Amino acid sequence: MSESIAQGTVINAKVKDIKKFGAFLEIENGEEGFVHISKLSKKYVKNVSDFLEVGQEVKGKVIGKTKDGKYEISLKDTDEDTGRENSENFEKKLSRFLKDSDRKISEFRKHMDKKRGNKRR
Repeated sequence: MSESIAQGTVINAKVKDIKKFGAFLEIENGEEGFVHISKLSKKYVKNVSDFLEVGQEVKGKVIGKTKDGKYEISLKDTDEDTGRENSENFEKKLSRFLKDSDRKISEFRKHMDKKRGNKRR
């Protein structure tokens, strides 16, 4: 048996079996891994088979070990730039939200001022 793979290591693996709750993988060093359905994608996953198929090669990050000694793998955390891209996307979305919010508040205030002005007459 080969050396233990450290947590956080990005590995290559091949999908060996797909279940309702995740997929079993063969890691490049011959050891077994498992990716839970919640660790497949940052998107909602209803069916594992929508994202993976037997024989497919994937890149994943070791996040721990299961009780039976298999490596726990995450496929959604493999791209080193993903965090930065997500941060930039979030900042753009937040900026857009704040601008929309300011515009809507301004419009609402104008509407309320106009409404109050009509009542004062």
